[in-house]
Amino acid sequence: MKKSEKLKGKVAVLNRKKQYIRYGIAAGAVIIVALIVGFYLFNPFVARHGDTVMIYYTESFENGTELYNNLDGDPLVFTIGNSTVIPGLEEAVTGMAPNTTKTVNISFDKAYGPYRQDLVQVMNRSILPDDIEPVVGHTYSIHRTADGAVAYVRLLSFTRDNLTLDNNHLLAGENLTFNLRFVGFANK
Repeated sequence: MKKSEKLKGKVAVLNRKKQYIRYGIAAGAVIIVALIVGFYLFNPFVARHGDTVMIYYTESFENGTELYNNLDGDPLVFTIGNSTVIPGLEEAVTGMAPNTTKTVNISFDKAYGPYRQDLVQVMNRSILPDDIEPVVGHTYSIHRTADGAVAYVRLLSFTRDNLTLDNNHLLAGENLTFNLRFVGFANK
């Protein structure tokens, strides 16, 4: 065997060893990623879709003005995915572990939706009973006879004959900040 053939053989063996090392590194990386993904997806200690959770929270406008908090009362209990709270709150709690805190900014589209001008309506004043004196800014409940539903509307203005009513949620169009403390699970 010639010296050049021996050298080519040694180079080929060395290249195979390098390739095996690359395969080993790639396999190790795939295993680590699979473990991380598996831990995230199957971790029983974080909140996920279908879990009933308990949280304390402070709700504020973007400028820091506090709207509401339940810190001195009972925690808010809800099931993630049942749409009983705003979507942004469900998303914020998903992935949290018990006894952790988080501050999240929730845009209006994941909160109470955009402010819609088409929900501002002028109606005949006769929809209010005669014994009620309208007050601008107050919220009134109106019972619809067609379907029996109750609509909550805010009075924007009134005249002798008409009322201008706003059917938007009071927080429509507002970006909100929530300070959350995930207490734990109600069903585990």
